[in-house]
Amino acid sequence: MSSGGGGLVDGYRLVVFDLDGVIYLIDRPIPGAVEAVARLHAGGHAVVYATNNASRRSSEVADLLTGMGVPARANEVLTSAAAAAQALRDRFPAGSAVLVVGAEALRAEISEVGLRPVGRAEESPVAVAQGYGPQVGWADLAEATVAIRAGAMWVATNTDRTLPSGRGPLPGNGSLVAALRTALGRGPDLVVGKPEPALFATAARRAEGADCLVVGDRLDTDIEGAGRAGLPSLLVLTGVSGVADLLVASPLARPTYVSFDLSGLFDPTAVVRVPAGSSVDGGWSAVAGVDAIELDGAGAALDALAVLCAAAWSAPSPPDGGFPVRPATPAAAEALRALDLTG
Repeated sequence: MSSGGGGLVDGYRLVVFDLDGVIYLIDRPIPGAVEAVARLHAGGHAVVYATNNASRRSSEVADLLTGMGVPARANEVLTSAAAAAQALRDRFPAGSAVLVVGAEALRAEISEVGLRPVGRAEESPVAVAQGYGPQVGWADLAEATVAIRAGAMWVATNTDRTLPSGRGPLPGNGSLVAALRTALGRGPDLVVGKPEPALFATAARRAEGADCLVVGDRLDTDIEGAGRAGLPSLLVLTGVSGVADLLVASPLARPTYVSFDLSGLFDPTAVVRVPAGSSVDGGWSAVAGVDAIELDGAGAALDALAVLCAAAWSAPSPPDGGFPVRPATPAAAEALRALDLTG
């Protein structure tokens, strides 16, 4: 059931990491992340960081990582802010006005590519670039609404509904985009961040044909983005998406592998390929009924997860609210506790 005799990462020359929820949480490294990246560097693996967070420039993200003990260079960081700026550069003449809704980092990226960031609809912007910024308010959204209605192209850096924090998920850029969507009656003309494949496709090109693995914590952005880019992915359970989310994931948002944390890159017992070959495997069996899945048997919790995925993903449709999982044995109850499926 595990990834094989050697470490999972042995099969890949490039590892593309999401940041929030994988490498760090806000401003603190996630336990084991510093050691994992150091081990990758020591083993000769290339590393790229792809983030939907548009509130920092690539150089700022690299400095943040380095300060946490993860040495990084600006050219190893791909941000949705830079990707949005490059997309606009390719569409409009140098010097064109772009109304920026977001953090200073997005304004800086717009300037870097030769466009002119503005803050008012009266300045006749050719486009609106919208990214997350903690100070974004009603007045910013109002200016964007007026500019878009006047014909400006609407480009969103990303549509993450939430972002992780020490107090739990908080509103992300997708929540701000939703406010404009409500006011305008339509969505953005272009979204450049995950789950769109652009960031991962750019990273994969750097691998020059080498095998590439995406590591993320969100099914709806990291994992779906990897799927759209045709890349294998590892879901780590250190951030937003949990096992309950995984059981009801759409086909494109299903990872290749799952691990509790980044140790799954190296330890074959700490990672599992999903789904299992059948709903009876690794000492476990799982049967999806009308309103729940029953787990029977004994073994490792990750192996139980693989058969649960096999059962859930082969079911015609999940019940409302997802799949409750019921243990048939004490060992199954223990595995469900380890998987945080006891609610």
